[in-house]
Amino acid sequence: MCGGCGKVCRSGYDKRWRRARDLGCGDREVYLDFHMHRVACADCGVKNEKLAFLSDNTKYTLRFAMQIGGLCRAMTITDVARRMHLDWHTVKELDKLYMREQLARAGPPTPNVIGVDEISIEKRHVYRIVVSDLERKRAIWFGGDGRGERDMDMFYEALGRESAEKIRLAVMDMWKPFRQSTQRNAPQAAILFDKFHILRHLGEALDKIRKAEYGRVTGPQRKFIKGQKYVLLSHEENLTNEGRKSLRLLLKANKRLNTAYILRESFDQLWDYKSEAWARRFFDNWKAQLRWQRLKPYETFAEMIERHWDGIAAYCRPENKIALGFVEGLNNKIRVLQRRAYGLRDEEYLKLKILTASLPGNYSPRVGWSRAGSLGGG
Repeated sequence: MCGGCGKVCRSGYDKRWRRARDLGCGDREVYLDFHMHRVACADCGVKNEKLAFLSDNTKYTLRFAMQIGGLCRAMTITDVARRMHLDWHTVKELDKLYMREQLARAGPPTPNVIGVDEISIEKRHVYRIVVSDLERKRAIWFGGDGRGERDMDMFYEALGRESAEKIRLAVMDMWKPFRQSTQRNAPQAAILFDKFHILRHLGEALDKIRKAEYGRVTGPQRKFIKGQKYVLLSHEENLTNEGRKSLRLLLKANKRLNTAYILRESFDQLWDYKSEAWARRFFDNWKAQLRWQRLKPYETFAEMIERHWDGIAAYCRPENKIALGFVEGLNNKIRVLQRRAYGLRDEEYLKLKILTASLPGNYSPRVGWSRAGSLGGG
């Protein structure tokens, strides 16, 4: 079989001895010596034959490449290279083969509910878009040249019109280009703004109030505010005993911060309502409490919520009650991957890592891929 086009060739060209590393035996490295035929293909010319037990890097068997990829899920490239006595670049390329096989086994994405977010891959605001299937809890696309409308259009082009028409819900932050692209490419999909991004805006507003109070007060009261950003922005149940004590002292010492903190905590109730009318009544009452409080950042936040109300109220509908924590959890995974891959300039490698981060990696050298049949099991 031609290694270029995959066609069966009746005429051989020549053959030569080759050597490929296979799975080890105990502490011994195992190598296979075999004849590699070259075929005279009518379309490709003279090419090496395609052998099922070899990986794309013909110096290694496929099952050895899968073993290396499995190790890379739990270890750094440097650690795997040192353990298996391989070159660093070889380990990375074998890991790529493993991840491509994972994606091939997972099949093409057909999402009904998508989550859209952007990540920064370099300094100076270099972004890429990550799209996730929130029902199957896996990333399905990574790309674009930024986070503009055209970049989001690239996802829908890759997905295809037929699959885009099956999307019923799109979860995203309040970035306008994402919304406009989705409304044009998947007009049937409901838009839902991500709860965690909204609460992040509210947390930023609370921190602005903290900074303003630190600049306003004088004397001993300042010591209760200084260095208390984490304590103020965290939920009380996540604090240590020392943190709770500092929070109580802070809120007791500053009435305006106490009011802002209570309003921040109560805003979480917005996502508990099952009726848009009751959710709206709650928000109107919350906004009314801002009168005479001189909390300008909160007033700006309330105006932003007012402008994007439709995408927030959509969560009240029963069919849109979906767990929204996966996107935030994926972002944490990506940050860990970026730290582990510090110094790499291979964007394709980062892309493969992100797309396979939530896929099962249950390859065993003895039985192959247990969920998808045998793949060169030894």
